[in-house]
This record gives sequence, C-alpha cells and structure tokens, in this order.
Amino acid sequence: MTKPPMLTAQQALDHLLSHAHAVSEWEMVTTQAALGRVLAEDVSSLVDVPPLNNTSMDGYAVRTADTQVLGSILKIAQRIPAGSVGTQLEPGTAARIFTGAPIPAGADAVVMQEDCAIPEGQVEEVQVNTIPVAGQWIRRQGEDLTAGKTALVAGTFLRPQELGVAASAGLTHLNVKRRVRVAAFFTGDELALPGESLKPGGIYNSNRDTLLACLKSLGCDATDLGIIPDRLDATRDALRRASKDHDLIITSGGVSVGEEDHIKPAVTAEGRLDLWQIAIKPGKPLAFGAVRKSDDPAQGEAWFMGLPGNPVSSFVTFLLFVRPFILKLQGREMIAPQPYPMRADFDWLKADRRNEFLRVKINPQGGLDLFPNQSSGVLTSASWGDGLVDCPPGVTFKTGDLVKYIPFSALLS
Repeated sequence: MTKPPMLTAQQALDHLLSHAHAVSEWEMVTTQAALGRVLAEDVSSLVDVPPLNNTSMDGYAVRTADTQVLGSILKIAQRIPAGSVGTQLEPGTAARIFTGAPIPAGADAVVMQEDCAIPEGQVEEVQVNTIPVAGQWIRRQGEDLTAGKTALVAGTFLRPQELGVAASAGLTHLNVKRRVRVAAFFTGDELALPGESLKPGGIYNSNRDTLLACLKSLGCDATDLGIIPDRLDATRDALRRASKDHDLIITSGGVSVGEEDHIKPAVTAEGRLDLWQIAIKPGKPLAFGAVRKSDDPAQGEAWFMGLPGNPVSSFVTFLLFVRPFILKLQGREMIAPQPYPMRADFDWLKADRRNEFLRVKINPQGGLDLFPNQSSGVLTSASWGDGLVDCPPGVTFKTGDLVKYIPFSALLS
C-alpha cells in the first residue's frame, strides 16, 4: 500500500487556518489591564491629539514676519510652560515657551533655544540667530489623532504602545476578545515531574513546562491536566475532561501508531482525527482534529492538536502550527512572521527532502552560528539559540550565503 505524500509545512498550515475562527465572546477591561489582549472592536478617539498646536522644543514662539533678518531682536512678552495657555503674540514680541506648551495665537514658528541668545544686560529681549520658517517645531492640533476618528482597529494585538494610544485618546476601558482557553496533557509512562524520583527508563517531562510557557506567552488561559497514563481509557477520559471548557486541546507524545500510542484511537472515539506526516525536520508527525464537548452535538467541539514527543519537535511544531492557529482563534490579524535574510557563518552541505528548521544564534559579527547538535532530542539547542533558519527541501549553503532567519522573539508573542 502506497503511503500518501507528506504535506509541506505551508499545506499543513493552510489547512489548519482554514478551520480556525476567532472566538466571538468579548469582555470589557480597563485600558491598563488590556496588555496582551486582542481588541474586539474599533475604538475612536475622544479628543484631538494634540488638543492644540504645541511646541516640540524648548525655545521661543515667534512671528516669522518679525524674524526675516538674521539676528532679529524681539521683546520677550510672556512665558508659557506646558499646561498653560498664553495670550495673543503681538508684533515684535516673542514668547518663552517649553516643550508641550500650546502655541500662542499670532505665532507661527518656534525657534529652539540653542538658536537664540539673550543680549548682554537685556533679560527681557531675545536675539534670534536663525531665520525660521512657518510651522517650524510646531505639532499641529490633531496630527496624531482626531476626535471621532478610529484610533485602533479590531483585531489589534495590544502592546504597550497601543495602550499608550488608547490612553492618549482618552479611553479608560477597551472591549477585548476573551482569552483562548487551552488544555494540555502529556502521555508517556516514562515521564516524571522534576522533584520526583526517576524510575529505571524514566525521564523528566520537559514538554510540560515548555508548552505551558508558550501558551502563557500568547496570552492563553492554559489548563495543565498533567501526565496521563499510557492507557486508552485514561486518554479518553482526559479528552472528555479537556473538551468541556476549552477551545483547544494540546497533547505531546503518543501520536504515532505504536501499541502504546493511544492518542489516535482515543480522539477517534471521542471525536474525529487526521494524522499527518509533514515534510519538516524536526517535527514530522502532527495530529489535528476535534473532540466532542458532550453527546449533544449542539454543545460543539474543542479543537485538538497532537504534537510529537521529542522536545525540540514539540517546541518547533508548536511555533509553526499551534501558535498561528491560536492567533487566529484570538482574532489577531498578523498570523505568521516572515523570515528575513541573514548571513550564515557555517556550512550546511547535507540536503534533506524535508523542510529543516535549524537552531541558530546571531554572533558578534552579525552572522548566524549553528548549534552543533541538531537532534530533535537536544532541547539545549533551542535554549542556546535565538531563532531558526528555514532551510527548504533539497537546499544546501556555505558560509557567507544568505539564509531565511526567524527569531524566536517573533514566534513567542
């Protein structure tokens, strides 16, 4: 029997994203509490930002008609600190003004203090040692935001800078998508938690901490269901518990077809499953499907994604497939970061038929170094590195060639 061809990474991702739809529920939170959330609806500014024409420099507000001669002398008629409003600027006068202060009526330029001088013994006069142009160093009313106009659009992931925009627009609360709820459990009788004694053949469960941290870094409500025994009944029970209150279930390990791999029959019994072979390295096996929330079809399903058990494979497949799936559930607009070219400071001469994702690190010379052991079981390669090189099937390269680099910072936010 001929095996079906392996999916490319892009084919697998396209298929996953075709099924993901943003959660519809939303909640109102304070602007300060909205960090890391996704905006549920467009929001408009309550005010013009800035509310009045103001200066972007400490200096002197002037009329350009009075300063067409280099070294013009003007009377200092008023002083305007930020938070104060000056009076009409009369011809032949200047206003001492400080960053953020409103421009007085009649003034049409600001000369920064470095371009001015106080004539000796004349503290009430200023000499303008440049010829300003109209509008110089003036921030116009509403040039950042206009009252009533959209300040942030639905689907925006709210970073510190977006919260600053919301605050400048006068917004105290924002409607945001509820957090995506994800349950995770881990299969393998060989697994133990740090702090427990290892039995012969046992290993500590690194995938638990890695994947739960990945989920939290994406702003998910993550539920840890722990290590599940390698039994079909236990796996089915875990799936039933996980499906009830979650949007997505993630497992690690047990997605092969061995006698002790119970994920496939368990998910098939509790819902539906596709088991894919993806042409990537590390990673290859990935399970995708859904688990019924109850016997009542009206209650819907929770999505299911089963990742391989090797720690680097689990981590990389999360970044490449689970992360974008979750981002789409969250309603975010930007799903997948684009690689950018960087110089490889190593040779890669062994072409593979699969798309390889190599763990690399930026070196002081601005190129990329390769971790010497690219095994899917060596998680220190991901800890040492700061990103991945996306190496297409059949590709080799030598030192000095440009390669496609994706930083971990772009894959964990």
